[in-house]
Formats: sequence, structure tokens, C-alpha cells
Amino acid sequence: MRITISGPPGSGKTTACSKLSEALGMEAVVFGKIFRQLAAEKNLTLGELGELAEKDPSIDEMIDGRILEIARSNEDIILESRLSAYMLTRNGIPAFRIYLDASPDVRMARVGLREGETFEEAHAKTVERQRSEAKRYMMYYGIDIEDRSVYDLVVLTDDLTPDEVLETILGAIGCSN
Repeated sequence: MRITISGPPGSGKTTACSKLSEALGMEAVVFGKIFRQLAAEKNLTLGELGELAEKDPSIDEMIDGRILEIARSNEDIILESRLSAYMLTRNGIPAFRIYLDASPDVRMARVGLREGETFEEAHAKTVERQRSEAKRYMMYYGIDIEDRSVYDLVVLTDDLTPDEVLETILGAIGCSN
């Protein structure tokens, strides 16, 4: 079974992906890590790489092409990325598509904790990152990332522990932990 996990920064995607991978014994590919590695290689912040990607579509094309390549060659895989559900849907690749969300305050607090930033710093950087991503995805693919119609499951993670998020996902895909 292919599973995609999407959502905005701080929604719990990476944690859910890791827990789901462990529970199902499936490989998980986290595309945010690829974007972060690319930023580090170029000695750029995530925001700076996002700005560069607005001018250079090859950055997103490389990452999104990799999503499709991995999905086509693996029937049992978990893909965590903002566009994986859209990419697989558009290319007729079957998957169970999950969207995780959380309120902005919860997401910014999580991002700040993860990045070692204050709430205000995390808020400013995350808002800019989301603006850049939304612009690029519409410009390059005609995708409105606020459109959740491609998802099979939408989970609001504000008041859920990571284990509760996992149980919700496992229940939706017909598995139990």
C-alpha cells in the first residue's frame, strides 16, 4: 500500500510518518529532509532556498520527479511531502492520501521547538515558507495547496498525541497497532 502524508509545517507529518513506518514495517521517505539537505548544501536557509525555487523551477521539478520515481517503483511506501498526494493522483498512482493539520498557534510552537526558535521567529519564517510554497505550487503545477479534495483522510492534530494520530491513521487504513 502506498501512503502519502501531507500538511503544513508543524502539523506532525514527520512524526506520524516515522511512527507509521515503524508500525507497518514500511519504508518512509521524507521529502522535507531532501529540501533541508539541499538548503544546507547550498548554504541557504529554507526561506532562501524557497526564494531561489521561485525563480528556478528545476529545484521543485527534481524533488517532485523523485516522488513519482519512488512511488512508481514501490507498491509499499510512505511518502511525506506537501505535494505527494497531488502528484500521485495526477499520475494515476494509487495511494491512501492523508492530510495532517493543526492550528497556526500549535504549528508555530512545534516549529519553534524543533528549530530552537522563539514563537515569533518560527511564525515569521513559517509564514514566509508557506507563502513561497503556495506561490510555487500554483505557478508550476496549478495546485492550490488549500484544496483538500485529493485526500482520503484529514486529521486535526492539535489535541492528539503522536500515538493517537497513529491510531487514527491505522484505523482509517484498516490496520490496528
